[in-house]
Order: sequence, then structure tokens, then C-alpha cells
Amino acid sequence: MIQRLVSARWLLALVLGAALVSGAHAQGNLEVNTPAITALKQSMQQRHAQLAPLYASGAIGLAADGTVAMRDAAAVPLAQRGQANSLIAAENADRSALYREIARANNHPEWEADVRRTFAQRWIERAQTGWWVQQGGNWMKK
Repeated sequence: MIQRLVSARWLLALVLGAALVSGAHAQGNLEVNTPAITALKQSMQQRHAQLAPLYASGAIGLAADGTVAMRDAAAVPLAQRGQANSLIAAENADRSALYREIARANNHPEWEADVRRTFAQRWIERAQTGWWVQQGGNWMKK
């Protein structure tokens, strides 16, 4: 229960606590909120409770490109791999949509790549101890 609460707070702090995204020529507000962004945040927060044990086991990790990746499929029982892959796909779809919506809400859809890079760095920086993160193309345990 405490682990879930900590994990949910970690996700919420990351999504809600981001302040600025720096692009090559501009700054934007990552705290911008629209109904679409709110729905994406809620979806991600609800899913996080199911992803947290996969992070903790090392089966999945935070990839350098701002996605979640299967790192060690053998850490997931065969009967549960399909569900794990579905969770990863849904999370990555929401993350991509979140990056796109934040850029659009700042009236700069061309900033999507900058938003993605900023979030990718923050996901990795704020990952819990014991989770796997990708840096420089290599997986490492925090």
C-alpha cells in the first residue's frame, strides 16, 4: 500500500510538477492543462499501480526516449507477458499523446520533441531506487 502511494505520488509529481520545457528557440509551460491532458494524466496514474511491480522486478524500465520498455521479459511469467505488453503499449500511447497535447496547448506543436526529451530526462532522474533506466543506450539500475 505504501509503495503504491509513493509510486502514485512520484508519477503525479513528475507530470504535474514539471515547470518549463526549453526548446531551441522558446520556453513553454509543461504545467499547462486541458481536458485532454487531464484525461491522459488520470489514465497514466491509474495504470501506474499495475506498472509499479514490473518496474520493481526489473522487467520494465524507463527508456531514454521517454517511453517504457520491456527490459527483461523473463522476469514476467509467460502467462502474464501479454498483459504486461498491453500495459506498456497503453502507457507509451498515453505518453506520446501527453507530449503532443502539451506542445499543442502551448500553441507550438513543433515543440513535441522538446517536451518528450524533457519528460524523458525527468522520468529517469526521478525514477525510484531499484528501477532500471536507460542512459546512453545502456540499461542501469538506479
